[in-house]
Amino acid sequence: MSSILIVDDEPQILEILSSYLRKDGYHVLTASEGGEALEIAETYPLALIILDLMLPDRTGEDVCREIRKTSRVPILMLTAKSGEADRIRGLEIGADDYLVKPFSPRELVARVRAILRRMGDYQSLSDLIEMGELTVSLGEKRILLRGKPVETTPNEFRLLATLVRYPGRTWTRDELVEEVLGIDFFGSDRTIDTHIKNLRQKIEDDPRQPVFIKTVYGLGYRFDNPDKSRG
Repeated sequence: MSSILIVDDEPQILEILSSYLRKDGYHVLTASEGGEALEIAETYPLALIILDLMLPDRTGEDVCREIRKTSRVPILMLTAKSGEADRIRGLEIGADDYLVKPFSPRELVARVRAILRRMGDYQSLSDLIEMGELTVSLGEKRILLRGKPVETTPNEFRLLATLVRYPGRTWTRDELVEEVLGIDFFGSDRTIDTHIKNLRQKIEDDPRQPVFIKTVYGLGYRFDNPDKSRG
């Protein structure tokens, strides 16, 4: 049974969401403050965290940053801010998806199912892909650059895994949204741009002149194998 942590300071929201998720077969833990959430995240093996941005002791962004220092657990943010800049900022600090208040509990359950389904996409794969100094293990969900681990969010890993499996192929943003985020993703296709930016910061020596992830202007993105380009 997958364990899900809900972090929100409104008791009614905790009660309603817990009820719906338990009916859907999940084990649910709850926290009303950021500090309490961090303690639970360090103690329990979680499949997903549902994190409200407005908490009494600290912001949801701060909690997300702390979790991302040690964990790649998927994070679904709950926010009353519907602006694109706010959503992009959440993705940049490590959130995997966002849901704008008010929302229906059924919509949240659907999002949870979609995120966990995407998390399992590469579970049965054991392929080890090596591209220059970059190694991606699809089965273990690990990325190594010059032998050192690269920490990514689940969405960033799925995006890179999609690109490296088909080097040289140009993907449109819409195609990457469907492949990485799922056909039920409700946000902007520019979300992909944010994930690409984050990945370049982590795997490229110079993100402004990328070797691996190239922009195909007017179309989308492709992954280049530096070994082939040198050969």
